Amino acid sequence: MREVKNPVPTVDIIIEYDDGIVLIERKNPPYGWAIPGGFVDYNESLEEAAAREAKEETGLVVSGLRQLHTYSNPERDSRQHTISTVFTAKGNGTLCADTDASNAGVFSENKLPECFAFDHKKIVADYFARKRGEEPEW
Repeated sequence: MREVKNPVPTVDIIIEYDDGIVLIERKNPPYGWAIPGGFVDYNESLEEAAAREAKEETGLVVSGLRQLHTYSNPERDSRQHTISTVFTAKGNGTLCADTDASNAGVFSENKLPECFAFDHKKIVADYFARKRGEEPEW
């Protein structure tokens, strides 16, 4: 019988905080700056996963959770085929890098890091395009 493999569901969350967005620097491969996020746990909704990952990686509690888009390119994660539903939210509290984040920072559209992990450079560009009232190319 043929083994069936399915993509793995993940979430990412663009946290609006202090006139910018929060990005984390990953302490595990693939390295680079990334939107906070991770794998969805069994018996957890996408929204619950996004809020949990935000708290775990940044110390922030999020509010006003809204879905931005779902990204499904099979090449988006070099480790395995993932499908990420991306959310936006406001961050509340004190920002601090935690769990698998070695650093966390707040970035504006004009001052983004050079090295992104995964497809997060495109996701961030899509987010800022939407903020300007433009329609991204999904």
